[in-house]
Amino acid sequence: MIKLAIREEQIKELKNKIKTHKEKPGPLMPSLHDAQKLIGCIPYEIQKMISKELNIPVAKINGVVTFYAQFSLEPKGENIIGVCLGTACYVKGAQAILDKIGSELKIKSNETTDDGKFTLEATRCIGACGLAPVMTVNEEVYGNLNVSKSVEALNKHKEGAIND
Repeated sequence: MIKLAIREEQIKELKNKIKTHKEKPGPLMPSLHDAQKLIGCIPYEIQKMISKELNIPVAKINGVVTFYAQFSLEPKGENIIGVCLGTACYVKGAQAILDKIGSELKIKSNETTDDGKFTLEATRCIGACGLAPVMTVNEEVYGNLNVSKSVEALNKHKEGAIND
């Protein structure tokens, strides 16, 4: 698991953004989006700070954060690998791809490698059913996969992560 270190300047910037959002109706969602973008996740301590700034119960904030998939309680890796488990992908072998990628990275779905380079996620349909099974690495889509092609795509990104 990645150790999260929140810097004072991140908190200051987030508080400034929240102050701007408070001037408009519905400040919670934009504040949460800013927190996710600035910090990389929305852990409980950040939820408490947002609660205090917006005068919204932390339980409500936690409910929103845990409901929406775009928000995360824990930091994600530099590279997000999503294996689609929608019906078309699943029927065409996506579970085997997810298992193999997890095995290669030595993590399970919804976990991050110890070095913080990769997070593996099982995703819902991404709308590329004609390319099933599909995997994404960050914004790059890989379609018509099988287990070996998925490992090739992973290795391409592993090499890039090593060269960063």
